Amino acid sequence: MRWRSERTHLAALCGALLTMRAASMLVVAQPGYTDAYYYTVVAERLALGQGLTADFVWSFMESSGGGDVPVASHRFWMPLATLVAALGIRLAGGIVGTFEAAQLAIVAIAAAIPAFAYAASRSLGGTHRAAMFVAAVTGLGGLFAPGWVSIDSFAPAAVVGTAFFLLYRRAARGDVRAGALAGLAVGVLYLARAEGAIFGIALLTLRSRAGLAGAAVALCIGLVWQLRQMALGYPAELLARSLLLVRYEDFFRIEPPTIEAYLAAWPAALEAKVQALVTNAVTFAMAFQLFLLPGLAIALHRQWDRAEVRAWAGLAALVFIAQSLLWTLHSTRGSYFHSLAAFVPFGVALAVAGSSRWSARPLATATVAGCAAISIFALAQWDDVFNGAYQRRAAAAAVLPAGRLLAIDAAAWRWITGRVAVVTPADGLERAACDLRRTDPRVLILEPAHFSAYDQQYREGTRRAESDGIRIFDYRSRCDVAHRQR
Repeated sequence: MRWRSERTHLAALCGALLTMRAASMLVVAQPGYTDAYYYTVVAERLALGQGLTADFVWSFMESSGGGDVPVASHRFWMPLATLVAALGIRLAGGIVGTFEAAQLAIVAIAAAIPAFAYAASRSLGGTHRAAMFVAAVTGLGGLFAPGWVSIDSFAPAAVVGTAFFLLYRRAARGDVRAGALAGLAVGVLYLARAEGAIFGIALLTLRSRAGLAGAAVALCIGLVWQLRQMALGYPAELLARSLLLVRYEDFFRIEPPTIEAYLAAWPAALEAKVQALVTNAVTFAMAFQLFLLPGLAIALHRQWDRAEVRAWAGLAALVFIAQSLLWTLHSTRGSYFHSLAAFVPFGVALAVAGSSRWSARPLATATVAGCAAISIFALAQWDDVFNGAYQRRAAAAAVLPAGRLLAIDAAAWRWITGRVAVVTPADGLERAACDLRRTDPRVLILEPAHFSAYDQQYREGTRRAESDGIRIFDYRSRCDVAHRQR
């Protein structure tokens, strides 16, 4: 009888948190940022039977050789968010609209986050009350509140990451089936985030049939995706654009970074890594809303004998180091924050297990209220930054002349205008003239935030129109002009 009451309480909490998701969807009513625009546009094409392709160029890694669109997508990012969104569009796009259907598919997954967090807490020895507290805090999201309803990997990673740690405990005891399922979780997590592959290390450390079974399953999933990448022609500059950036905008150059230039700029590269270590440490602390950190430290000490706790700590440390020291400039621009989604539900459960003070009802109630306030703040910030940018771009779209577009965020402009868009090359249009001839852009859009090569053009160029700081220029490449004069 008691377990039925507990299940009823959890179901009621999950239902209540769905109202939070619904309110969040009123704010996150469009993709908002590059990743989500990218996933949404490609998901729409996939749902229409056009495969994993993009009719825009967000990075020249996906358009090597300067060919025309469409291009094969997901040469840098992983496909899970797109696959989930495409399923939603396929099922409900004709009823509620493309973005809304894609978002509903993500929200359906996010609805399971509180239940998985509850299960994590109970697996660590938490009481029903403590587990309900964990479910509430995790379900509200804090800084992740916008992420739980964004067309991105946040919600899938949170569910799959938590499932991995729950399964890992059983796999560590020799359960081969649990090991295989943990490997499945690693494979799916890899399809959500590339660093998900690191989770496979934890399975290998088991040195058992369960660990090997899980590693084999994860490897099979990873190989299927890598075979797709190799069949398309593996991007030779993938590692260079990931690891050798001195400035983040170099990722968007036509010419990829080189090891020689990176080593020549070693002081700047070293400074960036030090700054990333500090920035990402702050990001980790904020992801756990500061007040959970003491309990987390205590739980790690007290429960270190548990295999899943050691796995959580080791993987969290590995991802932190890899993000900060390898994918340095990507990490401080959102990549590490994305990575933390897989760790947060189980981490919150650990933090609550490490401190008995959360069992006091007044403090627990106040803490949940505080978490709700942080969630509302995060949504307000999202609204100000991303809805504001969307509105300014939509207004500028109304005065655009005809033609394909050049813009700093090609995915966003493709979604907003429905036109083919190409990222402005960070090495400048003079360098890019002939590389762009096949895509044939005719309109250059410079926003207040633009690559440094366009500073003079933004300040002094003869513009066709302007809308709230977004300046619009006619564009003809010199290569195209020379070709027409022959």
